[in-house]
Amino acid sequence: MDLSNNLKKMRFNKDQITQEELANKLEVSRQTINAIENGKFNPSVKLALLMADFFECSIEDIFYLDSTKKRKNLI
Repeated sequence: MDLSNNLKKMRFNKDQITQEELANKLEVSRQTINAIENGKFNPSVKLALLMADFFECSIEDIFYLDSTKKRKNLI
């Protein structure tokens, strides 16, 4: 199973903030936000908690396990 996320969707739902703006708020690089959104990097627990705090939601609202990706790879 892969870790997937709703980060891009959540950015647009929160005043359409840019990757750069979110990165500045979380004190990470824009490239980190981009890599997370594209599934190329999994955030630390600390960063995931900071994101959840920023978006005023649970970590599970942002990140979830995607079992369909594994199934597609098996076919």
